[in-house]
Amino acid sequence: MSLLDRKVRGFKLVDVVALGLLAALVLGVYLAKTIAGRERAEIARIERQIAAERGRIRLLEAEVSHLEQPARIGQLSQAYLGMVPATAKNEATTEQLDEIAEKAAKAKPKAAAPAKPAIAAPPPPAAVPAAPVLEAGQ
Repeated sequence: MSLLDRKVRGFKLVDVVALGLLAALVLGVYLAKTIAGRERAEIARIERQIAAERGRIRLLEAEVSHLEQPARIGQLSQAYLGMVPATAKNEATTEQLDEIAEKAAKAKPKAAAPAKPAIAAPPPPAAVPAAPVLEAGQ
C-alpha cells in the first residue's frame, strides 16, 4: 500500500494534508490582512499628524513674517530704544570719515591713562525691554 492511498479515519492521507495546508493558508492570509489594516491605520494617523505639523509651520512662518516687518521693528526701536532714523545731515561719505575721527579725537579731553587691571571685567549687559509678543490670531 502506498502512502498516498493510506486512509485516516476514512479520509485519504493526501486529503487530510491538503485540508491542513488550506487551513494554514487561510489563517496566514487573515493575519496578513489584519496586519496590513493596522499598518494602513498607522499610516493614515501619521499623515494626519504631518498635515497638522505643516499647518503649524505655516502659522509660525506667518508669525515670523509679521514680527520681522520693517515698519514694526522701526516702531519698536523708536518706542523702546529711543532710536530714530538717520537724517541727511548725519550721513557721511567715506572721504569725510577721517575728518570726523580727528574732530572726535580732539573733542575728547586727554586724561591720564588709568593703570590696567590684571584681569579686565567684561562690561555689564545693557538691559533691553522685551518686545510684546503677538498671539497667533492677531
